[in-house]
Amino acid sequence: MEALRAAFDFSDFRPTERWVSRVVAAFLLAFPLLPVSSFATATMIQFLMFSLYGMGWNTIGGYGGQVDLGKAQYVGIGAYTTAVALIRWDVPFWVSMPVGMGFAVLWSFAIGYPLFRLRGHYFAIATIAASLVLKDLFEVWDFVGAARGLEIPAHRFPTPDFVRLIFKEDVYYYYVLLAFFFGGVLYMNAFRKSRLGYQLRLIKDNEDMARSLGINVHWAKVKTYAIATAFVSMVGSFHACYIKNIEPEDTMSLDLSILIALMAMLGGAGSLWGPIIGAGILIPLKSYFKEWFGARAGLVGMDLILYALIIMVVSAAEPRGIWGLVERYRARKESA
Repeated sequence: MEALRAAFDFSDFRPTERWVSRVVAAFLLAFPLLPVSSFATATMIQFLMFSLYGMGWNTIGGYGGQVDLGKAQYVGIGAYTTAVALIRWDVPFWVSMPVGMGFAVLWSFAIGYPLFRLRGHYFAIATIAASLVLKDLFEVWDFVGAARGLEIPAHRFPTPDFVRLIFKEDVYYYYVLLAFFFGGVLYMNAFRKSRLGYQLRLIKDNEDMARSLGINVHWAKVKTYAIATAFVSMVGSFHACYIKNIEPEDTMSLDLSILIALMAMLGGAGSLWGPIIGAGILIPLKSYFKEWFGARAGLVGMDLILYALIIMVVSAAEPRGIWGLVERYRARKESA
């Protein structure tokens, strides 16, 4: 009950933040009712997906200060569990999704326990290696379609099918994902005020001091890594039903892992709003830059150059990301 109260309690935020968050929530709820294109709806679905990916990464990367660059492997576990269960045994999405989360959490314990014996860039490199090894295994595993991947035959099911999460119109996917998004925000609000959340911030600031105060640093990291994994795997399961065609190269690539980390870092790692801000800026820019420069102007790669330029400029101005810029502006205004 206390955790539930903490989830809905935003009283420690400033009135302006609470007001802005209500406006954003109202906009997200009303978005499909606006006269928007299917491209804009697809972009908003991508925004919600990467916001949730970023929230998951933010637990261990933002609050815990661990540079995890292997999150794509858990996207793949969630996506493949749902796809295989649906194609081979007709298991509903709402059953296969928690099963996929369970597999992902078990795998995170198996590799997280030894990985968190490492620190700094050694840990980051190890997460990349673990993710790439799993991707290579999936590329030669015939049971999951090997490198060619799997395709969910949507024509087999009458739509809309809420049980299997098979729809023709994106608006259904949008509202299901929006419910996940609101649930994710509430969970993260409770997490940052939980005992584990405070322990992680202390570990991030001074690991030796945290250990001297009796905190089991290693176990706290492993538990948080599992929480981050569950978030990412959940969205991976959604991804399988939404895209309907998954391959190791798309769902388990290093590019995806880096993109997930960048969303949270750019928006502001270690803050509740950081991953949402990062995804809210980068996903629309990425989609529209690719459409304008790649598809229309034929300037292949220009979108990636501009995308990288924005990240470099913000990072150079404030290492804590965009939310760090906001906090710095506030501090300057209050001291003036």
